[in-house]
Amino acid sequence: MNVAIVKYNAGNVYSVVNAVRRLGIEPVLTDDPQVLRHASHVIFPGQGEARGAMEYLHAHGLTKVIRSLKQPVLGICIGQQLLCRHSEEGDVDCIGVFDVDVKRFRPQRHEDKVPAMGWNCLEVRGEKQEKGHLFAGLEDDPYVYFVHSYYVPLCEHTLAVADYILPYSAALHKDNFYTCQFHPEKSGKVGEQILKNFLGL
Repeated sequence: MNVAIVKYNAGNVYSVVNAVRRLGIEPVLTDDPQVLRHASHVIFPGQGEARGAMEYLHAHGLTKVIRSLKQPVLGICIGQQLLCRHSEEGDVDCIGVFDVDVKRFRPQRHEDKVPAMGWNCLEVRGEKQEKGHLFAGLEDDPYVYFVHSYYVPLCEHTLAVADYILPYSAALHKDNFYTCQFHPEKSGKVGEQILKNFLGL
């Protein structure tokens, strides 16, 4: 197995590297288009700001490369958001795999804090026991760890739903592209199982 993790100007990438290592796999951290194209699996993680991230991806010729990948791809946190069409964060056009726009959380009550930070449960869509499902083998309503100020609205590609201020897409799926708004690498045994499931695709 040849796992590539996209290297760009986003934080939290090394925690994903370490999470994959804990599964017995040594990933390659790279911004080389050829390495990404020839990997068996590609993980697109990170925490950061959308406009700056897109500027880096454009400058390194990675935007079209990521969009054209045919192997399993997993976007994590801002990786999910950058795979969408447009983000309100920096008012920037993104990679466009998912035809949906990223929105900023707008608090409705005093107790609504932004960023959304902490553990929240998932409502998984589809039959998650079927082979090839990102959430196979998990109990109902698993808890995972989130840190984010922007969200992807519910859409035809929503794979899992979380609720904070409003229901939103906690995970997406289209063809070979899968995403998590939450951090599987910080979500204990649940997150470890999700990463195993992805690497088994």
